[in-house]
Parts: sequence; C-alpha cells; structure tokens
Amino acid sequence: MRRLIRYLTLSLTMACLCLIEYAGQPIRREWRCYGGDAGGARFSPLAQINRTNVGRLQRAWTYYTEEARLGLAASPDRVTAFECTPLAVDGVLYLTTPSSRVIALDAENGKELWKFDPQSESGSRRKFEPHRGVAYWEGASSDGKGTDRRILFGAIDARLIALDATNGKPCPDFGRGGAVDLREGFADKWPPSAYAVTSPPAVYKNLVITGARVPEAPGRGPSGDVRAFDVRTGKLVWQFHTVPRPGEVGHETWEGDSWKERTGANVWSMMSVDVERGLVFLPIGSPAYDFYGGDRKGNNLFGNSLVALQAESGKLVWHYQMVHHDIWDYDLPAQPVLITVRRNGRALPAVAQVTKMGFVFILDRLTGKPLFPVEERTVPQSKVPGEATSPTQPFPLKPPPLVRHSITRRDLTTVTPESQKYCAELFDSLVNGGLFIPMGLEPTLIFPGTLGGGTWSGASFDPSTGLLYVNVNEVGAIGAMAPRPAGAPYAYRRSHALGAYARFWDEKGWPCQPPPWGTLNAIDVNEGEVVWKVPLGVVDELEASGVPKTGTPNLGGSMVTAGGLVFIAGANDSRFRAFDARTGKELWVARLEASGHATPMTFNGKRTGRQYVVIAAGGGGYFSKTHADALVAYALPE
Repeated sequence: MRRLIRYLTLSLTMACLCLIEYAGQPIRREWRCYGGDAGGARFSPLAQINRTNVGRLQRAWTYYTEEARLGLAASPDRVTAFECTPLAVDGVLYLTTPSSRVIALDAENGKELWKFDPQSESGSRRKFEPHRGVAYWEGASSDGKGTDRRILFGAIDARLIALDATNGKPCPDFGRGGAVDLREGFADKWPPSAYAVTSPPAVYKNLVITGARVPEAPGRGPSGDVRAFDVRTGKLVWQFHTVPRPGEVGHETWEGDSWKERTGANVWSMMSVDVERGLVFLPIGSPAYDFYGGDRKGNNLFGNSLVALQAESGKLVWHYQMVHHDIWDYDLPAQPVLITVRRNGRALPAVAQVTKMGFVFILDRLTGKPLFPVEERTVPQSKVPGEATSPTQPFPLKPPPLVRHSITRRDLTTVTPESQKYCAELFDSLVNGGLFIPMGLEPTLIFPGTLGGGTWSGASFDPSTGLLYVNVNEVGAIGAMAPRPAGAPYAYRRSHALGAYARFWDEKGWPCQPPPWGTLNAIDVNEGEVVWKVPLGVVDELEASGVPKTGTPNLGGSMVTAGGLVFIAGANDSRFRAFDARTGKELWVARLEASGHATPMTFNGKRTGRQYVVIAAGGGGYFSKTHADALVAYALPE
C-alpha cells in the first residue's frame, strides 16, 4: 500500500512535469516510427480514448493482407507470425507482411492505396519470415522545390529498399533501381547462409541504419556488422564491426583467431535513436554458434551488449555487456527504450534494455553506467569438453527479476492431473538447473529459456508517470549438448528427443510450472521497483474447468497512452486488451481472428479527428496454431 501511495503521489507530480514538457508543442497525433518515436517509448499523448470510455471501443475496420492465400508457411510445422507495427503518416498507414510486401492504406477506413511486392519477379518459391515493419523519412527533394517522402525497409532477400511513400514505386536514385543488395561484398561468400532484414531500420537525419538476421549456426558465416547508408543515394556511409578487429576496442575478448569470419553478434531487432544527442543504440545478439563457444573463448564483445554509437559516424561511444560468452541464446531481443530517470530532483537521460533473463538493465544514456547496482556473481561452469564459460555474470539488483530463475519438484504445475503427471516425469528426466546453468551432456533444465523472460516484445514507457511496462514469459528450456562428428563446423550441438529447441511444457504447450505463464509488469524506473504485476492472457480450456487467469506465453509488445491505458495483444489467446496504466486492472478486451503477436499503435484520423488503435492479428509463430492475416482498427463510436 505504501508503495502504491508513493507511486500515485509521484505520478501526479510527473504528470504536471510532462504537461510542461508538451506545452507549446503540437501533440503528436501520428505514429511515424516503429516505437512511436525514435527512442522506442511507444507512448502516445492522445487521450480521446481513456480509462473512462475504453469499454465502448468497437471495431472500425479490418483489412486482410491476403498473405494466407500466398502460403505463410515458414516450416512444415509452423506458420509465420504477422508481427508488423504499422506507421501512420499524413493519413496513411504503412505496413509489411511476412513475405516482405509493403502495403499503404487509408488510415481511417482501411482501404488499400498501393502495395509493393519485392518477390513478384523472383521466379522462385515465395519465402516467409516475420517482418516487423518499415521506417519513414522525409526531407527536401533533390531539386529543392518540394518534399521527398520515402519508405525504407529490408526484404527477406537481403535488399534494403527505398519506396516513394506516395505511390509505392522504388526510388530510382537509391542504390540500383531503388535497392541496395546487402549481401554484395558482405555475405556473398556464404551463398547458402541466411541473411535478411526482418525489423525496420533506424533513421537519423539523412542516414538509414540497419542490422540483419544472420545464421545462428555454424559459427562462421556472414558478418553481423551494422551499416548506415545515405537515405537518398544508398551509398555506404559507415560500418560498425560488431565483432572487433585487431586494434579495436574489445578485440582482446576473442581468443586467437576466433573473431575471423564470426557470424552472429548481430542486430536483428530494432535500434533506437537519441535524435537530440546524435546517438544510436544497438541491441546486439549472441555470437554463433549460440549454444557452444569452445571455438570462441573469451567474453566475446560486442555480443549480448547494448552499444551506443555516434549516429553520424558510427564511432563507438560506450558499450555494456549483459551476458558474457553467451551459450544460452540470451541475445538482446528488444528495442532499447530511451527513458528519463528522476533522482534527487534531477532528470537523468537513461536507456532501459529488456532481456531474455527477465532482467531490465537501466543505464545512463550518455555513459552506459548502470543507474542501479549490478553485481558480478559467480555462476556454474560448463563441463562440456572444450567449453570455457565465464566465471561470473552480471545481476542487476534493481529492478528485481520479472520471471523465476529456478524451480523445484514441489513447484510443478497442478492445472490438470495429466499435465502434472507429464511434467513430473519430464522434470525427473532432467538435470535441474536455473539461470546461467550451462547445458551439459545430460538433458538439462534452464530457467528462463530462449522464449522465457523478455522477448522482442520489449517495453513501453509513460514519461508522465515514470512507469515502464514489460510483458514477459515464464517458459523454461531443456536440452543437452551432443557431440558432432569429426570435421563438423562445431564440436557440440544442442539437442533433445522433444526437439532441438525443446521447451519445459506439456503436450498441450502449457508450461510445467504453476501459472501465471505470462505477465504484464509496471516498473517505476525512478525507484527500480515493480508497482504492479498481472497475468496476461487466459487458456479457454482451463478457464472453463475452473482454472482462471493463468496467463499465457506471449509475443508482441505493449503501447501506453496519455489516456491512462496500456494496450497489448501479445498473449496466445486471440484477444486484444486495455489495462489501467495505474493499477493493472483489465478495462477492455476484444476477440481477434488470431492472436496479435505484434505491437499495437495509435493515431488521430486526419479527416475525422477520431483516435484509432490498430493491431496485426496473425497468430502463428512459436505459440499459436491458429493463424490469420487481419489488420484491425478500433475506435470509439462516431
């Protein structure tokens, strides 16, 4: 109660400060960046829809991408998720589909304006990958007589493409015919290897900055370097080596020649930009191979690090590694969120990074130093031959972990007798571990797993209250390190009878620990405390049998508005929800065609002035068996 009273008092003060910050500025009525703004806060100052009237929200329009008709299968057993967050600019929505098609819609009625298909002339079978959206840039036209508006995105075939935002046609002055081949001179040495862009690039001034999705195995392959290109011409401006070369900071963290041709250590997620200070923030993933590092001894910078660069030059400003010598696939999955921490009457520019470990690191934005204490703690060491794990790992003391880090047999699920029996037998077959226990030669249980804790879902931040909203999964992982034949590109590989990426759940996909299996959390970034935590999602079958509010595994993030609402649809239950941002109370829920494994956005209609909230409802992915291709908009009744 004291914590809640302190929070409410602080929120009133912060609300006044936020109003002062917005005074004299036009309210942001659009959604021009993936994260709402370049800093990834996913906060909208719109308040037409608020906690008093959100219960009256109704569906305004639905657009079907027809992606389901094109195929959608990423693999024989999994349908590709529709993970896009559209942009709203000047009355138009811009979205992408799992096959990298770009579509423009009238934002207020969902009618199609144009579409662009980068695979239309490929001549090969259509490919599908999750695709999270596009970036938008505008500036003076080359003749100085007008405004040039461009949609920038990376395609599944590793092209960086610039489209005219008004008609969807490729910009002929960008690269070759509107595209830059990102593989050329970079990944073309590895023709069979995956190399694609599945997240929107970052934009700073006249630069478009992009990472890429690269292979997770074997260890040698295309570089994970981040590059910046001139937004008008497509010319390369700078390149940052995510695996440092001789003479560069961090090179000493790679033993011998293990840095050479190392793949992984890439930015496959979203970057953030501090426009005022000219900084770009890179959430860098794991070095490959993800689960065995015997051929890359050392801490392996800049793997698993948040890195700040000068956006104009690509020069390193600071770095902070959150996992040393990763062998758990604990890559940094989420867009860094630029926040303000208020301490002793001062406003400190900060950045919050969500992690798969369930930790949230809060760092000084200018120096990279933690704003709350972080301890280097001794962790278990690997017994796999050739492996050399780090003796310690960083543990932030605040905020507290958002997920469990261990489990005992007494903790197993009891939601049904069948689930309890299955999970008990599975548990007894495993070496019981927890956070940072290395997978051994025997099947091992790790908490959280690769889809546990925080994911690319990331966080949203309300500057008026100082609250950061994070949705997380409670899902463990199981696996063992199996030796590979002589001459294989790496000595050991993760494996298990239940699959290479086996999870600690039952035959129905219900996690083996007690609910909640997914939660939405509100963190006071000024105090480093969790203000509230609520289950996110329901299992209809269990709820019908008297087991409510279990939460579910979830993928897809949140959005917070000045109307006092947190919108989210990531849970695996085909529902879209709004929560009271102050208390976590569920205020509104609507059924979707399939689960919304994406992050919602909001905007004000240019013609009508109505506030719309939009979510991609595609299902599929790692959790959902149902799938669809619906983009759905909600608004209050006219």
